[in-house]
Amino acid sequence: MSASGIPRNRLHTITLPLLLAALLALPLCASALEGQVIHVADGDTLTVLDDQHRSHKVRLAGIDAPERSQPYGRRAAEALSTLAKNRRVIVSGGKTDRYQRRVGIVRVAPAECASCTPSVDVGLLLINTGFAWHYRAYEREQSRSDRDQYRQAEAGARARQDGLWADSMPTPPWDWRRARRDSRQTPH
Repeated sequence: MSASGIPRNRLHTITLPLLLAALLALPLCASALEGQVIHVADGDTLTVLDDQHRSHKVRLAGIDAPERSQPYGRRAAEALSTLAKNRRVIVSGGKTDRYQRRVGIVRVAPAECASCTPSVDVGLLLINTGFAWHYRAYEREQSRSDRDQYRQAEAGARARQDGLWADSMPTPPWDWRRARRDSRQTPH
C-alpha cells in the first residue's frame, strides 16, 4: 500500500496515463519565446533568434500593418524596425498562422531601460503611432484588456491623424490584399 491508501501496482496505472496526458499537453501550452529580433520583414512580421540559435518568424497579434508596396508600408516596417530590431524580445502566444509564423504579442524593454525585462507591447505602440490597424477580424483571440487598449490606441491615432491616419481615406491592408487578389483573377 502507498501512503494514499491505493495499492502500489494500481498507483502506476493511474500515474502513467496522467503523466502521458501532461506531456502531450505541453505543446498546447506554448511557453513564451525569448530572443533577439534579427530581421523585420514588414510592419507586422519579424524574425526572432532564440538562445538555441533557432530562428522563428513571428506575426504580431492583434494588428495589421500596411503592406510594403502600400502607402505607409515602408514607414510601418521602419517603425517596427526602430522599435524591435536587434533588441531582446519576449513573444507570448502560441498560435501558428497559415504561413507557419508564430502569432503573438511581442514585448521589448522600455526605451529608457535596455536592461529591463521586455514589457512594452510593440503592436500596441505601432497602432498608437498610426502605423497599424487594430485587426478586429481576430480581436476575439485577444484578452478583453488588450482588445480595449488596441481599440483606444487606434481611436487616438485617428483623432490625432498620426501616421497613416494623415491620409483622408487610408486603405486597410485586408482590403488592399483582397483588391490585389481580385485583380489577378480578373481576365484583362
